[in-house]
Amino acid sequence: MTFSKHSILRTAALATVMIALPAFAQDAEPAAEAVVEAAAPVGEHTVFIFNSLLFLIGGFLVFWMAAGFAMLEAGLVRSKNVSMQLTKNVALFGIAAIMYYLVGYNLMYPLGSWSIGTDETGGYLGAFGVAVLEAVGVAPEATDDLSYASTGSDFFFQLMFCATTASIVSGTLAERIKLWPFLVFTVILTAFLYPIQASWKWGGGFLDTQFGFLDFAGSTVVHSVGGWAALTGAIILGARKGKYEGGVHPMPGSNMPLATLGTFILWMGWFGFNGASQLAMGSVSDVADVSRIFANTNMGAAGGAVAALLLTQIIYKKVDITMVLNGALAGLVSITAEPLTPSLGAAILIGAVGGVIVVFAVPFLDKLKIDDVVGAIPVHLFAGIWGTIAVLFTNPDATLTGQIVPIFIVAIFMIVTSAIVWMIINAVMGLRCSPEDEQMGLDKAEIGVEAYPEFGR
Repeated sequence: MTFSKHSILRTAALATVMIALPAFAQDAEPAAEAVVEAAAPVGEHTVFIFNSLLFLIGGFLVFWMAAGFAMLEAGLVRSKNVSMQLTKNVALFGIAAIMYYLVGYNLMYPLGSWSIGTDETGGYLGAFGVAVLEAVGVAPEATDDLSYASTGSDFFFQLMFCATTASIVSGTLAERIKLWPFLVFTVILTAFLYPIQASWKWGGGFLDTQFGFLDFAGSTVVHSVGGWAALTGAIILGARKGKYEGGVHPMPGSNMPLATLGTFILWMGWFGFNGASQLAMGSVSDVADVSRIFANTNMGAAGGAVAALLLTQIIYKKVDITMVLNGALAGLVSITAEPLTPSLGAAILIGAVGGVIVVFAVPFLDKLKIDDVVGAIPVHLFAGIWGTIAVLFTNPDATLTGQIVPIFIVAIFMIVTSAIVWMIINAVMGLRCSPEDEQMGLDKAEIGVEAYPEFGR
């Protein structure tokens, strides 16, 4: 048997303590009580530390999804519009961060200070005010919630979900929407629309208290919300020139390797998206659950990718890489509403249905002449709805009314508010670029920097 240096030192220290104990037998009981008293706050601090760490790790994984959206969209748009998509993705993240600080965080988490409603009856409109972090070098007793996590880690993590919602809209409306009208919509979406409806579930609002709505990491709260905003915008904006003139004309993306890289980045970031939504890592059961969520999240993506792979081969006699990529993402969206309770096999099936949805929904939208450049509506809206319903099959706490009614409530809220905002922006600024700019490409027309200048020439 061998011993490490550290094990020998620990044994020697323990022996020293045991030898010393008889000499101080009369003080043994008070000393033991002191140890117990000292251990209690240490355990509580450990929960605070590990929960905060989970949020920080999960947060920067979800932040990495911003790169995934940028790469995916850059690969799926034509080369003359790539710089535009990259600009939108960087800008929308910056806007989301600022607006969530100024308005969104307290609207989403009013902590009982509802402008309309209460915690008991269910809130409808949260509090107004800027986000405030804990003091520098805060003492344990001065933290906002020692049993939970640091406010900074919570703010950072929740902000990433807000920015993700705006990223969904960006891809659908690509190649014909002007930059500044899109960014104005992003301001409203991230400051008001997303936080208000998210408070109804995650902030203790009425969808949570009155309906018992279950949406673990946001199939509805994040993904379908972005999908509804994108769908409404696509209908008001109209299709790209030539897309549906005399039939449906494919407009292939510029870079499949880039789109594939973006998909894998999103797949990776989703482990933080779902895993950290456990919101706890201070106990054995919590860590085991986080591990289970990681595994199920991965299987959901795998199911979606393989289902799209097989189905496109059967229907089109060739595999469509864009369908496979979006199938994986649809599988991820589908498992997001409940990544904890399914078995590994159930997670595969839930994700596989998401992949099937994508394969049929993309041509369905084309029949309706709704132009979704990157397939975000099938992935985030349709698969988001499916994922929310799928909670019924694995979580015994879910009810049919509790899952279905909130889907319609969020849909009506987002369709109405998004339509109003889009139409106001259109009336004031105009949403769509000119036919000449669209033909030339928005890189030249609005950004001034081409993504592939040598190729263009």
